Amino acid sequence: METIRSCAQLSGITSRLVRCLLFTAVLPGVARELPSAATDSFSTAGEPIALEIRRSQPPVYRNPEHLRRYMDDAMTFAHSDWSREGSPVGNGRLGAMVFGDPLNERIHFNELSLWTGGAEDYPGYDFEPFGSYQSFGDLFIEMDGEGEVEDDSRVLDLSTATHRTRWTRDGVKFQREVFASHPDEVIVVRITADQPGKVAGTVRLQGAHGETSFTKGNRIRFRGKFSNDLRYAASVTVLNEGGEIKSRDGRLSFTGNAATLILAAATDYALDPSRNFRNGIDPLVAIASQTEAVVGQDPGALRERHLRDFQSLMGRVELDLGAAPAGLSIDERLDAYRAGAEDPHLEMLLFQFGRYLLISSSRDFLPANLQGVWNEMNDPAWCCDYHTNINLQMNYWPAEPANLAECAKPLFDWIEACIPTNRAATRKAFGDETPGWTMRTMVNAFGGAMATWNLPASAWFARHYWDHYAFTQDREFLARTAWPVLEEVSGFWLGHLVERDGKLVVPNDWSPEHGPREDGVAHGQQLVWDLFTNTLEAAAVLGIDTAFVGRVREARDRLHGPQIGSWGQLMEWMTERPQLEKSGHRHTSHLFAVYPGRQISATGTPQWAEAAKVSLTARGTSGNSRRSWTWPWRCALWSRLGEPERAGGMIRGLVTHNLLPNLLATHPPFQVDGNLGMTAAICEMLVQSHAGEISLLPAVPVKWKRGSFAGLRARGGFEVGASWDEGGITGASIHSLSGGPVSLRLPVETDQVHCIDEAGGTRVTVSPDPGGVFRFSTRAGSRYRVEW
Repeated sequence: METIRSCAQLSGITSRLVRCLLFTAVLPGVARELPSAATDSFSTAGEPIALEIRRSQPPVYRNPEHLRRYMDDAMTFAHSDWSREGSPVGNGRLGAMVFGDPLNERIHFNELSLWTGGAEDYPGYDFEPFGSYQSFGDLFIEMDGEGEVEDDSRVLDLSTATHRTRWTRDGVKFQREVFASHPDEVIVVRITADQPGKVAGTVRLQGAHGETSFTKGNRIRFRGKFSNDLRYAASVTVLNEGGEIKSRDGRLSFTGNAATLILAAATDYALDPSRNFRNGIDPLVAIASQTEAVVGQDPGALRERHLRDFQSLMGRVELDLGAAPAGLSIDERLDAYRAGAEDPHLEMLLFQFGRYLLISSSRDFLPANLQGVWNEMNDPAWCCDYHTNINLQMNYWPAEPANLAECAKPLFDWIEACIPTNRAATRKAFGDETPGWTMRTMVNAFGGAMATWNLPASAWFARHYWDHYAFTQDREFLARTAWPVLEEVSGFWLGHLVERDGKLVVPNDWSPEHGPREDGVAHGQQLVWDLFTNTLEAAAVLGIDTAFVGRVREARDRLHGPQIGSWGQLMEWMTERPQLEKSGHRHTSHLFAVYPGRQISATGTPQWAEAAKVSLTARGTSGNSRRSWTWPWRCALWSRLGEPERAGGMIRGLVTHNLLPNLLATHPPFQVDGNLGMTAAICEMLVQSHAGEISLLPAVPVKWKRGSFAGLRARGGFEVGASWDEGGITGASIHSLSGGPVSLRLPVETDQVHCIDEAGGTRVTVSPDPGGVFRFSTRAGSRYRVEW
């Protein structure tokens, strides 16, 4: 046994209590700790918008067998404790699921680069060399003391990215806060009490691969190495205030007035194929450096840095759909909602939860995988991979419209790192002279790929590059990062298309996971049209008019386009197959042109839009259609098609059939795309900008009787907001970030609008064009209030 003095011990009870108050003074929210500029986005008329996921019951440890029946009904699937009971925190690289058990806390943690496997092309389904995303380990905290637990609660606060557990025992009030700090690259656990000397417990660190943990001083650590030579390590450091720390049998026990635990984890992975995806740094050295950088700092300062960083992203967007029902936990609200009650605040919470999850799983490192950064299993479903036939793309649908453009950078960085492997594999599969590249369906952190070729994947990913420019107007990004991808992927498709009856078609394609392979499948045709259109528009912006651009233009114009079938449907294949088209299949791949594409729109191509409605109605909402990611895609589709009640029904479908008690979406199992996709879909209900105009409140359902939003982004470089009451728009605002012209569609009949520059007071009156769109010029940086 070893006894040491706290390395963070303070001088005297008064000083200790001051520090405790600094750390916990802002428990209801962040308003008193951050300046008003950072908190305005979370208030309406001076009142904070509640962004708490509050659980009414302690975690239930059922420990069911980990099954592989991933297509079972979502509500009866034997989910693990982790996916039902945990609350996610993350800093982009590190993630943790916090259970919130007062006396026996479990914090399951992950790191985005903990992967087995390699960087090769693996035809077929060779899972062993391809590898999978791995669980890292668990931090267990056992609290000492006597007496029954009373008044316990567990809350995930989305406004502060903090999980908070509170309980009372023997007259002492305890609190445990957990957050994942992006600035400091560690997970912080803070335990306090309202009486001195009452904090006492034991800490244990356990790896997920049978590693042996070692204690030294006030630290526990373990290390390991996979068969692919990826090294990894984790540690927890205990800092108490007063009292002492003892080590025994791989555990640390502590006493004092408060305690702070610093959890660090790292691998020697690098997102760099030229270095064989390794950085050459011993992970033990990396976590020691991360830990030493924070051990001597005030806990309040750690929390404030975390809050300022997180709020700089989360605080950009406000959505107010009304107050939360008083006194109800999330469990009770979900039960009421599933029984038919309306709860617009719950739907707002689901929207902001998606933004929270993207921030927490996609920052300056790898992109979010099938489960974000959170995964408990070492043999996870679909390897917890980067799935290229919709799932990874859906993860990033909300990045631009929900004002989180920075969170898309990991996607672009990963695609770039994968290109060498993809390029070589593409040439091997399709001929040495094949230009460009495309991808298989399953891809790992090293660019290694497995399963069938998903040829349209490259075109779909190229859309994200164009969208990033369309929303941000970042010309340097377009020239240096986006154009090389658009050009090379377009080169692949110029060489891959074949001619049939005078039209260009994608050969031997499929409608993902549905139907036979054949030429000219609608999904592939729409994606290539989208790719070529984005490439042509990028070339126009950059002033590029080469022979290559001419070839793209000619090919785009010769593509076999959308067709309307005999019963009014948008055809999924060149041959009608009504039995399949009406099968209720989960994929709606042939409606890509509606969303996230833009080839079909209610205003530009009304006949195709009506046909899309027929097809979408035929898909139904039962059986196979009930998947976590299916509901948000259909919500976005109905929004684009101008059907607000049907769009609202998709939110209800997700919550009723595919949402777990902690608000995580389940396929099953849990997949983060369902959450992130619904955030993007709700953006489409509030503002659309795909059809060359900004359309405000295009698909607001009746159940959202009144509300407001601010901070959503629109293509052209605009930040927009609006308010409404009883179905009528009551206000609108536009912040012009790049100074481009505005084309504005409003859900109100008026023969003129007044655009008021809030800085200079300049007032311009505008009449609508024949299509009902108001057009006016803007100045970069100016904010405009629109009145009528």
